Amino acid sequence: MGVLPVPAEVRAILLDIEGTTTPIAFVQETLFPYIKNNVKEYLRAHWEEEECQRDVGLLRKQAQEDSSLDGAVPIPLESGSGEEELERVIQAVVDNVHWQMSLDRKTTALKQLQGHMWRAAYATGHVKGEIFEDVVPAIRKWREAGMKVYIYSSGSVEAQKLLFGYSTEGDILELFDGHFDTKIGPKVESESYRRIAASIGCATNNILFLTDVPREANAAEEADTHVAVVIRPGNAGLTDDEKSYYSLISSFTELFLPSST
Repeated sequence: MGVLPVPAEVRAILLDIEGTTTPIAFVQETLFPYIKNNVKEYLRAHWEEEECQRDVGLLRKQAQEDSSLDGAVPIPLESGSGEEELERVIQAVVDNVHWQMSLDRKTTALKQLQGHMWRAAYATGHVKGEIFEDVVPAIRKWREAGMKVYIYSSGSVEAQKLLFGYSTEGDILELFDGHFDTKIGPKVESESYRRIAASIGCATNNILFLTDVPREANAAEEADTHVAVVIRPGNAGLTDDEKSYYSLISSFTELFLPSST
């Protein structure tokens, strides 16, 4: 795809994770299956802990909001202390989590529980965050050139920090100046990119956003943010119109900074 010059006004690079810094397969074949396969065991082990009870409380509140949706799974309150009753509530939480994940939902309640489960998995070495090999060397060069680097992902900030803190490249959190998740707004809404720019303290056209998702690229462009679409193995294909419209890169090494020599 050749070299893509970075506009001179760009001061910050904003990175998506899934399909951009990290293979989609890692998320789909490692992270999400880990939740599905281990959620019941995790709940049983941590049920009495305050954090777990907060997670369950959020999921229960979300379940109430979802009650009118087709296939929604309610989570009952515990009415007693019997083992059978506890098992019934835990199973309802498991079923609710599986239902939400089957619809690829991004609710805060689901993301919070997932984040806490992944934290335990990373800390015990059961999971390591996968990073494309061109990512770390490129970010180091960008930072040496004075560029700020931020993450914007639908995964929670905590989940982001776990992925980069326990990665195949070691702890690389020092490479990032900040993290954003959907608490600042959905990635397909242009206002989110204006909020990020305000938070960083720059104009939207001082930011270059790298993502594999055209709808996100379109939203960023609407906010006058510079965009490049990343082509990686396993990413969804682009239409001919998208290929001709967007600036495309297949590796971070293809970005050419104005200060590069």
